[in-house]
Amino acid sequence: MPDAKQRAERAAATMWAADHASKWAEMKLAEVDEGTATVEMTVRPHHCNGHGICHGGVIFLLADSAFAYACNSRNQSTVAQHNMISYIAPGREGDRLKAVAREVNLSGRNGIYDVTVTRQDGTVIAQFRGMSRAIGGHVFPES
Repeated sequence: MPDAKQRAERAAATMWAADHASKWAEMKLAEVDEGTATVEMTVRPHHCNGHGICHGGVIFLLADSAFAYACNSRNQSTVAQHNMISYIAPGREGDRLKAVAREVNLSGRNGIYDVTVTRQDGTVIAQFRGMSRAIGGHVFPES
């Protein structure tokens, strides 16, 4: 039986293999453990909107990806019920963004996760809160 970190890493590796959205956005899964995950990306020209700043949808995608890895870290198939995000500062082309997700509460099939998105200088770009729901089944077979 794997320990909690090993289970989280295996669940993340299984999900990452099929996570075409995060790969398409050029994200990197940097760290995962039970109830936590860190996902990073560099803002490229195609991530920027008409104002020349990182598109809010891209920042949301980054935060949502970290949320997904954190809430599936126990090898329980889990999806988002609803999410909300507050944009605090812009990300700009060349910025290295980091989304750190942490579990706030897990009760039965429902979870609450906070994700903080920062840029390389530590400035907070966005705060995201995700509510999850376990849907049954596992990310990977476990005996």
